[in-house]
Amino acid sequence: MPRRHLRVAGAPEAPLRAALRALRTELGVPESFPPEVLEEAARAPRLPSYDATDIPLFTIDPPASTDLDQAMHLARRTGGGYRVRYAIADVAAFVVPGGALDAETHRRVTTLYFPDERVPLHPEVLSEGAASLLPDQTCPATLWTIDLDAEGRTEATDVRRALVRSRAKLDYAHAQRQIDAGTAEESLALLKDIGQARERLEIERGGISLNVPEQEIVEKDGTYELAYRAPLPADGWNAQISLLTGMAAAELMLAHGTGVLRTLPAAPDGAVGRLRRTAKALRIDWPHHVSYAELIRSLDPHQPHHAAFLQECTTLLRGAGYTVFRDGVLPAVTSHAAVAAPYAHCTAPLRRLVDRYSSEICLAAVADEPPPDWVLAALDELPQQMADGSRRAGTVERECVDIVEAALLKDRVGEVFEGCVVDVQEHQPTVGTVQLESPAVFARIEGGAEALPLGERLRVRLTKADPGTAKVQFAPA
Repeated sequence: MPRRHLRVAGAPEAPLRAALRALRTELGVPESFPPEVLEEAARAPRLPSYDATDIPLFTIDPPASTDLDQAMHLARRTGGGYRVRYAIADVAAFVVPGGALDAETHRRVTTLYFPDERVPLHPEVLSEGAASLLPDQTCPATLWTIDLDAEGRTEATDVRRALVRSRAKLDYAHAQRQIDAGTAEESLALLKDIGQARERLEIERGGISLNVPEQEIVEKDGTYELAYRAPLPADGWNAQISLLTGMAAAELMLAHGTGVLRTLPAAPDGAVGRLRRTAKALRIDWPHHVSYAELIRSLDPHQPHHAAFLQECTTLLRGAGYTVFRDGVLPAVTSHAAVAAPYAHCTAPLRRLVDRYSSEICLAAVADEPPPDWVLAALDELPQQMADGSRRAGTVERECVDIVEAALLKDRVGEVFEGCVVDVQEHQPTVGTVQLESPAVFARIEGGAEALPLGERLRVRLTKADPGTAKVQFAPA
């Protein structure tokens, strides 16, 4: 289940605070930045000569976010089609290769999000300050210009270093309201047109975007709650701009012969077969002539048995990794199975290490020059570093939700709740996962003499909730 974790203000109660602190210790999460790293982060950046501050860029992010990686401006082209300008924070303008800050980012790899604090990849003076694309702040960026035809297909790509200045910081709900009401300025209104055009092309090439309700940690009255959040259409349109840029980056890398791709092989037949058995158990009609991508787009995540199936579909996305190539020798796998095209991570350099390297490779490709030596020297170790960092981030994500769920329910052991069985172990059908309707909890369920009814509503009794061990468990009532 994709989960959206927000930084939450306020003071959590002692057991929850202690459990989160213990998790950070167990995972070896870095604490404060060393003095020499902070000293480097405070230095002035290398500024580009190209001034693009006249472009009225805007950002779309969660309301509380201040580490803003991307800003965009969308326009119609004379004669038809669209022009997408996408500014990405230029972290390399602040980082000295081989310096203390560079070494620290290779140790951290990604920003980690806990309910009570955020552990950033870069010092906050950069990630929430000088390097962030905050409104009314002039800062260096890598500025992508991607020309699309009337159907949203890429016709030309350019990327260069530039000084940029965002004009507005929007959140998804605000952007959606303006677009729906017809009050959005043209640049924002075009997000719908371009986003929908790119979604149609995604369908055409067989790409997949799983629209599964997300689980959020939110603050209420000084404590935490869990809630479900259904993504807005604007979330998807915004994601399409990022996907467009990542696909353009991959094409530049492949054409230039050096790069680092985000790859995902096609799911093995056995995994698809298991998914077909799950669809049958959930009474979801999946004719053999209907592709997996077509089926996904036909489902309604608000229906419990559809949501349960979408949850299972995430298993086909496991196995994604980073693939490095150089000197024109292309790897055997260059595509990302869910994107259904070559793809590279390049749009979140404030929060993800590899994106800084991707940007440099693309800048070199457009200039028809070799990538900088510091980029080439780091390439071979990047996939393993990213794998380790991504694994730690995934553990943080899962464990934090488990801890918050346990803290939320610790005084309700013995109570009965309404839920839906969203997963059943194939070889132990009395064990699985239940999704409660309220509060928004996913947890282990086991017990009973009969197999769990996959996709069915079920009354369940809470048998365990321990924040110290991050364990929540239910049994059929």
